Amino acid sequence: MLKLLRPAMTRILTPLGRALVRRGIGPDAVTAIGTLGTVVSALFFFPMGMLTAGALVITVFVLFDLLDGVVARLGGGGGTTWGAFLDSTLDRVADAAIFAGLTVYFALQGEIVMVAVAVFNVFAGGLVSYAKARAESLGVECDVGLAERPERLVVGLVAACFSFVPFVLEAGMWLLAVASLITVVQRVVHVYRQTGES
Repeated sequence: MLKLLRPAMTRILTPLGRALVRRGIGPDAVTAIGTLGTVVSALFFFPMGMLTAGALVITVFVLFDLLDGVVARLGGGGGTTWGAFLDSTLDRVADAAIFAGLTVYFALQGEIVMVAVAVFNVFAGGLVSYAKARAESLGVECDVGLAERPERLVVGLVAACFSFVPFVLEAGMWLLAVASLITVVQRVVHVYRQTGES
């Protein structure tokens, strides 16, 4: 559902994209800056207990995930195979850093159960993405699932942003864990049905 917001966000980011292209900044640099900013912010703000500030700063850097596509389009060519690979790989790094930061936060708070849930979200997020990538590498379309990357990021960052409200962060982490597990199952079943193999 969040894919519906992409065209509107692209229009908003286009002026900034033009400015970056004029200064010779390419999409790969934008991708790297966004990932670096996300990783540093997540591993600094979240363990320090500054969850709201961290979520807001990370949200700014997450927008670079849209901005790199805008820069690629405005720079001509619409991106490269290398750029697509780099973007997908660094997305996994950024996602892992966000939930790793939350894992450290829960560990410092002595919330062992939530540490386990946060760690599960680190692995589940990677598995959700891997299932799709592996299926598509085999020539099977796999664009299905309850919680794709945008949904996972929104739930995670909103939960962190409003963590000052009792149980919001914990509820968000549990919701992500369940939704990610459902998504993995959906993708496995979808590929099974697509291939028709037993």
